[in-house]
Amino acid sequence: MKLRGKVFKYGDNVDTDVIIPARYLNTSDPQELAKHCMEDIDKNFAQEVEPGDIIIGGRNFGSGSSREHAPLAIKASGVSCVIAASFARIFYRNSINIGLPILISPEAVENIEAGTRIEVDLDTGLITELESGRTYQADPFPQYMQELIQAGGLIEKVKREVGQWQE
Repeated sequence: MKLRGKVFKYGDNVDTDVIIPARYLNTSDPQELAKHCMEDIDKNFAQEVEPGDIIIGGRNFGSGSSREHAPLAIKASGVSCVIAASFARIFYRNSINIGLPILISPEAVENIEAGTRIEVDLDTGLITELESGRTYQADPFPQYMQELIQAGGLIEKVKREVGQWQE
């Protein structure tokens, strides 16, 4: 599966309170959360992000609380993938559970600039800058994780499997 989009780039330790500020946690509606995604670090993000765009973060992306609201807000905003030097473990798991692809590539984080258009091949982990052709490597997802992402997350995958058993 290949994803293409423009990069929004942030630094180290972007925590869940920055991704979706706590004052908006009175809802779990993905579209409402998307309106406020990243607003404390990038007030124009929600207005500028387009479907398919990609977030690049530094080390420890998604640290803080265990709330699923953070990856949900990112996904609902149209972001197709997050690439970081490292992720907080609970954010990593929550992202996979809701079907948001995330990749670890310190080299891509160090070299790709905000606004660059890139392509991410989830099957191979190859990240390509579309204009320059420069490439970076991330570990590809194992097959079962790719299936979770393609299904839209863990719950959607389970629904499909249960539906197959009932037919």
